[in-house]
Amino acid sequence: MQQVYMDHGATTPLHPEVIAVMTDVLTNHYGNPSSVHAWGRDAKKRLEEARTSVAKLIGAQPEEIFFTSGGTEADNMAILGVAKGLEKKGKHIITSAIEHHAVLYPCEVLKKAGYDLTILPVDDQGRVRPEDLALALREDTVLVSIMHANNEIGTLQPIAELARIAKERGVLFHTDAVQSVGKIPVNVNELGVDLLSFSAHKIYGPKGVGALYIRRGSRILPLTHGGGQERRRRPGTENLPGIVAFGKAAEIAQRDLTAEADRLTKLRDRLIDGLTAIPEVRLNGHRTERIPTNVNVSFRYIEGESLLLSLDLKGIAASSGSACTSGSLDPSHVLLAIGLSHEIAHGSLRLTLGRINTEDDVDYVLREVPVVVERLRSMSPLYNQK
Repeated sequence: MQQVYMDHGATTPLHPEVIAVMTDVLTNHYGNPSSVHAWGRDAKKRLEEARTSVAKLIGAQPEEIFFTSGGTEADNMAILGVAKGLEKKGKHIITSAIEHHAVLYPCEVLKKAGYDLTILPVDDQGRVRPEDLALALREDTVLVSIMHANNEIGTLQPIAELARIAKERGVLFHTDAVQSVGKIPVNVNELGVDLLSFSAHKIYGPKGVGALYIRRGSRILPLTHGGGQERRRRPGTENLPGIVAFGKAAEIAQRDLTAEADRLTKLRDRLIDGLTAIPEVRLNGHRTERIPTNVNVSFRYIEGESLLLSLDLKGIAASSGSACTSGSLDPSHVLLAIGLSHEIAHGSLRLTLGRINTEDDVDYVLREVPVVVERLRSMSPLYNQK
């Protein structure tokens, strides 16, 4: 039986070059970057080299990169830190209905603390309308947070236009780019964003390390307090092995970006064409304005959990949405926001491609999925009543 991993949206395997670098740091470069002796200076040098590599991936300056424990912390740091730093200016936050919970939950925390929260709707492709943002901005708005690429349906937002609208009103703009960095070109200056979150384990780096880009001059207060690490924005002894590995992953992503994006886009489109040829299937998200790695479809008359388990028995790793909510019985808030009914949202399948996937993998998935779908539908009383 063929083994096919198509859940790269949840996490990616470590690249061999990343493993080699991380192993070397764990073994030979164990100094604390804050120490003044030779071991500490060596660690500091490697830390700053990694910061430069990570910055280059998104077109930032090294001093604008602050390392975190991952995308979730970076999102929380951006939203809560800006709210804390600008509370005298206002207490109004704007986000969208399809954000990752790492954005939605800290926004809800602020709401409970007395902030006003505006959640913008999206169209049936999952895109925020620029005119909706323009209408929602107020004198007391301090932050807009709209994700770059949706983690479930892959749709890309018009971030440059949205950020421009916010900037014209003097409002800081944050984007969660965890799913887009390393898959498509991402440049913070071209996007015009003030803050951007991303994570190592989505680009073949290790889990437990991420970064927040903070444009120079943006007011944001730290969430934690202690030593002076990360220029006092995120104190605590740095995760040097993870950070250096992140730097290597960033270098590889930048080196291979164009070729890999072209290859994966072709595989993605073959998957979409093959899956949507099955009767009673809907593609979720924009057909072309989506990251190269994401395919999300909904099957009528099928329960998503049964589909995933059946595919797992065939050696295919997939998901029904965000890995962070896989234990929930509720339908995806993203799919509901683009207009799907509870029934259809429950029958969703997310396939996310990566470096290890081949044309043979796509062929195997397109052979097996229709068989599994037909078997599951044959047991559905609703399908039989059609």
